[in-house]
Amino acid sequence: MTNELVSIIMATYNRESFINDALNSIKEQTYSNWECIVVDDGSADNTREILKGWTEKDNRFKYVQRPDDHKKGLPGSRNYGLSLASGNYIIFFDDDDIVHPANLETCVSLLKNNSVFFCRYDKQPFNETSDLGAFATTDEIVFQNFGVDRIDEMITGEVPFASCGVMWKKDCFENLRFNEDLMYAEEWECYTRILIKGFQGVSINEVLYYNRKHSNSNTGQFYKNDPVRRGSYIKAIKMVIDHLQQAGLLSRKLEIFFLRMGFFLKEYSVIKYTLDKSEAGKLRRIKFSAGYKLYPVLRPVFILKKKLKDLLK
Repeated sequence: MTNELVSIIMATYNRESFINDALNSIKEQTYSNWECIVVDDGSADNTREILKGWTEKDNRFKYVQRPDDHKKGLPGSRNYGLSLASGNYIIFFDDDDIVHPANLETCVSLLKNNSVFFCRYDKQPFNETSDLGAFATTDEIVFQNFGVDRIDEMITGEVPFASCGVMWKKDCFENLRFNEDLMYAEEWECYTRILIKGFQGVSINEVLYYNRKHSNSNTGQFYKNDPVRRGSYIKAIKMVIDHLQQAGLLSRKLEIFFLRMGFFLKEYSVIKYTLDKSEAGKLRRIKFSAGYKLYPVLRPVFILKKKLKDLLK
């Protein structure tokens, strides 16, 4: 088993209620050669005092504050963490989640033994009423190779690439950083660029991470229709479309996915942008323009058809 250093980067902001759980799950890792760089994004609670206790007990924990030359938010904090990372491997953990104790050991082993650049794994949501029970482990992990030839599965979420669901070789972030103008879906946009660069990895159907569901998370805010998160998602969609189009990877499957996202978000600009970048013909543009205008009337019909189809299965 290799003993190369893993750099864990954790951005934090006012998480005094949850961060002890997250840090304790890191301390309990079966793989011990790691550093955990906690980047404070301007907390106004007791986060600094809590971290002081951890850094005094274990020098693998490092506490820093995001400097002004990085924008406020997750991307800026993670980018600063990347600039400080000393490890050969990089992984991002959130300050309100719990990490499986075998996370680092499993990922490092797969990366080393298969000579690949990243290891993607599954995560499982939980809340305060959940009972995680004993952490499950698998004797023989089944993995699949994953690269740019499967980018459509990453883009559509068929194979989820959560921000905290991948360990990367540091090489993947050479001359590449998160876009600091994005406040939501920043990892989706960033990881798209990594795959387009041609880095090959592995994907495993193993739960190695547990994400806490609560209303103050970025995802929770998005689904409460927070305008900043929503605006960021729309911007990220258009950026991802650009990346794919420039790389010659904007397939019909992905075109349909982005068009559906426009309907889901009730955002015609996403539909128009997709049609423009895919160089759709006049009839196709008319079809989707009319469909968008009629969607509020047709949506109940689509839902009923789906229910009937499911009943007949």
